[in-house]
Amino acid sequence: MAEITAAAVKELRDRSGAGMMDCKKALTEANGDIEAATDWLRAKGLAAAQKKSSRTAAEGLVGVAVAGTKGVAVEVNSETDFVAKNDQFQDFVRTTAQVALNSGVADAEALGAQAHPAGGTISEKLVANIATIGENQTLRRVGQVEVSQGVVVPYVHNAAAPGLGKIGVLVALEGDAPADVLEPLGKQIAMHIAAAFPLALSAADIDPALLERERAIAAEKAAESGKPAEIVAKMVDGAVAKFAKEQALLSQLFVMDNKTPVADVVAKAAKDAGASITLKNYVRFQLGEGIEKETSDFAAEVAAAAGV
Repeated sequence: MAEITAAAVKELRDRSGAGMMDCKKALTEANGDIEAATDWLRAKGLAAAQKKSSRTAAEGLVGVAVAGTKGVAVEVNSETDFVAKNDQFQDFVRTTAQVALNSGVADAEALGAQAHPAGGTISEKLVANIATIGENQTLRRVGQVEVSQGVVVPYVHNAAAPGLGKIGVLVALEGDAPADVLEPLGKQIAMHIAAAFPLALSAADIDPALLERERAIAAEKAAESGKPAEIVAKMVDGAVAKFAKEQALLSQLFVMDNKTPVADVVAKAAKDAGASITLKNYVRFQLGEGIEKETSDFAAEVAAAAGV
């Protein structure tokens, strides 16, 4: 049986919003596995569904760059937030985004091999930055969207500098509507995406493995209702459908009014403009999502170092 630490209980409580004792019990049932413990809490009705882990344990910056009908987002991680305020680091992220935009490369490793304007490659420049700044840095990921006609609208939430911040969004709107219609619409949708954290453009685009996980949680919860099997099956199907609707961008309720699906917002804009508008794609990068920074017990480290 894995040891259930106070840090693990706190992390699960922060993730799930469940009570401390419930979190401890969930971790015990899940043998210390945070993800499994989260599912256990949800199956017992003790925690709400989370769209995605929004923990931003890693530091660094997300950079976005757009040119006409193309846009890119890049994430470069550092060890501390102090480095994210460094002009040299900010310039590297900004330049890397521009190189990605110009090259069309959408893979971090391949982008690292691209030429840096100051000489050498992006990866070589990153190594040089590590040596001069004195802190490890990593080019983590690249995202790209493009339309044949229309606009790509960038948005950075709480920007640290122009085009740089901790949440970067790109919205690809395809159609023949004029830019003065598409740009403000794209900005509003981008703000929605930053706040609402959709998992995919449409329900059909959601990862099947994630839907199966939701189905398993719903099935365990429905089974405890004591209702007939056919009713339980309908409850499970309904729960999965609800989850997919709430996590898909097009079916999410627009944060500006909390009642109109995003797809209807786009359709109304197209009707009012007398033109075609399609929300083709989007990118949402939140700094450090999916990365968990290692935590340590300082007192334990001191004791270990002292041989206690």
